[in-house]
Amino acid sequence: MAETTVTHTGIPRPEGLRGVAADWSSDQRAFKNVSWGKAMMWIFLLSDTFIFGCFLLSYMTARMSTKVPWPNPSEVFALHIGGQNIPLILIAIMTFVLISSSGTMAMAVNFGYRRDRRKTAILMLLTAVLGATFVGMQAFEWTKLISEGVRPWGNPWGAAQFGSSFFMITGFHGTHVTFGVIFLLIIARKVWRGDYDTGRRGFFTSRKGNYESVEIMGLYWHFVDLVWVFIFAFFYLW
Repeated sequence: MAETTVTHTGIPRPEGLRGVAADWSSDQRAFKNVSWGKAMMWIFLLSDTFIFGCFLLSYMTARMSTKVPWPNPSEVFALHIGGQNIPLILIAIMTFVLISSSGTMAMAVNFGYRRDRRKTAILMLLTAVLGATFVGMQAFEWTKLISEGVRPWGNPWGAAQFGSSFFMITGFHGTHVTFGVIFLLIIARKVWRGDYDTGRRGFFTSRKGNYESVEIMGLYWHFVDLVWVFIFAFFYLW
C-alpha cells in the first residue's frame, strides 16, 4: 500500500508522486479561471514548438554532417542594389516587419482589455498588413532563389540539403503567418462590428463584453514571431 499522511483537515494524503498528482487534481486555482480557448491555444503552441524544434534540429544535423560545402547565407540571400550586393538586407527588413507586427498585436490586446473597439480593430488590421507584407517578401525570396536554380533536391552552390531545409522551414513558418493573417482579419472584423460588445453569436465569439479572442490571437502571433527569431539566427546568421 502507498504511504499516506494526514493533513490538517484530517484527510489522508498520498506520499511521493501520487501526492503531487493528488495536489494538482484537487487544486481549485491552477486552471479554474482559464478558458478552454486559451488552454487549447497553449497546448497547440506547445505541440507546434516540438515540430519547429525537430525541423531546426534536423537542419543543424544535416548541415554539420554533410561533407559538401554549405552555401554562405550572406551570399545566397544578398540583393543587388545600386551596383552592389548587400547581404541579408531583405531578411533584415522581413525580421523588422514581423517584430514590429508583434508590437502592434500587443497594443491591440491592451486596447482589447480596455474595451476600445476602434483602436483594437485598427491595430489588428495593421498587424495583418505587416504579416501580409512579410509573406509577400518571403514569396519574393522564394521566387529569386528558384530562378537561381535552388530546388528541394539541390542547389548550384553546394550541399543539396540546403534547398530542402530552406523550403521546408521557411515554408512551414510562412504558412503559419498566412493563416495568422487570415484569422487576424476575421477577428478584427468581429471587433469592428461590435460582436464582443453585444455577444453576437458565431465562430470565435466569446461571452458578451469579453475580448478574449483577441488575446488568444495575440498568443498565436507572438509565437510565430518568436519562431522566426530562431529561424533567423540558425538559418540565416549561422
